[in-house]
Amino acid sequence: MQRRREALTWHDVELLIDHLLPQFELTFDGMIMISRGGIIPGGMLAEAMDIQKLLIASVDFPSELEDMERPRLLAWPNFLMFPEDDLLNGERILIVDDVWGSGRTITSVKNRVSAAGGFPYTCVVHFNPYRNLFGTNRPDYFAAITDAFIIYPWEMDRDAKGSILRDF
Repeated sequence: MQRRREALTWHDVELLIDHLLPQFELTFDGMIMISRGGIIPGGMLAEAMDIQKLLIASVDFPSELEDMERPRLLAWPNFLMFPEDDLLNGERILIVDDVWGSGRTITSVKNRVSAAGGFPYTCVVHFNPYRNLFGTNRPDYFAAITDAFIIYPWEMDRDAKGSILRDF
């Protein structure tokens, strides 16, 4: 069964960021943007919220097939890049990604921030509760709920003139 796909424009993303901003009642000492999906929305939020300490986390999960049909959902994360503990200890850290699908990536980052002595808060543009592997756990902040496969404007293949090269 093919999942419904939704391609967003830059204007759509701006509206979603505008929906997120009033939700923040706290000020944050720093932000971790999850590579790659969280970099652009994280940058937009950091600019609007005047967050200066910007950090990157890159997480990979093994792509081995468990029963030759679906990826191993319970595999341990491999942190390709992560901030040093002293940058997180005692700090309120906003963790940003584009989508909470299964929740594995952002939950792994959240747990690692907690282990470093930081106070993590999760934020995504889209939350998909139908794919969530973590029961009632959900992002602290999100702009929209969806069941669609979201294609953000920075994910589209374009030619030098800006025309879309492939149809999603």
